[in-house]
Amino acid sequence: MKINSPKLTVVGAGPGDEDLITLKAIKVIESADVILYDALINESLLKYASDNAELIFVGKRKGCYAFQQDQINELIVTKAKEKGHVVRLKGGDPFVFGRGAEEIDYVKEFGLETYVVPGISSAIAVPAYQGIPLTKRGSSESFWVVTATTKDHALSIDVELAAKSTATIVILMGMHKLADIVKVFYAQNKRNTPVAVIQNGTRDNENVGIGTIRNIQQVVKEKELAAPAIIIIGDVVKERVVLDSISKKVIQK
Repeated sequence: MKINSPKLTVVGAGPGDEDLITLKAIKVIESADVILYDALINESLLKYASDNAELIFVGKRKGCYAFQQDQINELIVTKAKEKGHVVRLKGGDPFVFGRGAEEIDYVKEFGLETYVVPGISSAIAVPAYQGIPLTKRGSSESFWVVTATTKDHALSIDVELAAKSTATIVILMGMHKLADIVKVFYAQNKRNTPVAVIQNGTRDNENVGIGTIRNIQQVVKEKELAAPAIIIIGDVVKERVVLDSISKKVIQK
């Protein structure tokens, strides 16, 4: 059997709703010889894979590490040389806190062709599904997207910088740092700033809590919110609009 030339395509799987994936991403999944997929993707997307494709779960979220990053890098190269086209399927967009660029940098050293298919970032899609606009005239002119935790597991200094601004702040991977985040906003005298916490955004089991910096920890406890979740902080949370279900309307047509 002829082996395809070794190559890597890093693919964004979108925020969770299986319909929020691009046509190009589906075509690439269909062409894959091997798919290395993360814990945060919707596994229903794997139905697009060829019957001959090898599917490998590699974990990659807090508390779920089937492989360490170094092992994933090595596995990509090994599988590409063994079978050909490796697709690295990641939640959201692979270049937004997805380590897609790191993996491409690594495999380039081994002569692999490399490609990327962008995905819809959860930072934008998840608030939108709850009717929360990240920008709105009179409320917010810009937004920050920040990861809560640095490589050494400390709270990112960017959270403090963002808290000093008037922008909307979207915090990814921040649930285990929520108490620290609250302290940062208290220090900026922003205890009444609206906050939304959205768990499993865009999925059927989505869970949402709305409050302020002052009471959001209590809301999280009452609503039993946990990771994976996105935290949105800013006046735009008050601008939340009521949405009908587009999926039901599409199906009805």
